Amino acid sequence: MKKAFQLKSLSFMILALLISGVASAQTDPKPLASPRDSVTAKAGSATITINYGSPSVKGRKIWGSLVPYSQVWRSGANMATTFTTDKDITVEGKKLAAGTYSFFTIPTEGDWTIIFNKIAVQPGSYKYDVAQDALRATVKPVKSAEKHERLVYKINTDGFTLNWDDVTIPVSIK
Repeated sequence: MKKAFQLKSLSFMILALLISGVASAQTDPKPLASPRDSVTAKAGSATITINYGSPSVKGRKIWGSLVPYSQVWRSGANMATTFTTDKDITVEGKKLAAGTYSFFTIPTEGDWTIIFNKIAVQPGSYKYDVAQDALRATVKPVKSAEKHERLVYKINTDGFTLNWDDVTIPVSIK
């Protein structure tokens, strides 16, 4: 009788451990390869928020390969990057009304086109519609002093930068 009780207790403990292991595996999802990230700060008197998917280089050739030249890019991973300003601002000398926009770029080996599109939530650039652009401007990429394994946006008093691999894209805001 004592042996049967011990066997039932052991069986119950094994079953409980198995169930807790399965439950734990279901609540610990695999981390995203390109997790969402965001940055919020002041650029001039406006509060800017940029929300984006942050991919990694992972030894890949980025510019002109993973991110093709002369094509609209979502400027991040997964869903399109969003850009929010709480005040009207001037971007590269052009007026942009307060609001939330999707942010795209068209990279080239020379100057880049930056795009603020009125459709804020988009699945990447798959349904991008040029007719919905609120603002387009041209910027000059800069060779980064350091390599950035993950894509990161930084906001400063003069505007913001997109930084990935060996490239920094400065965007001026007033």
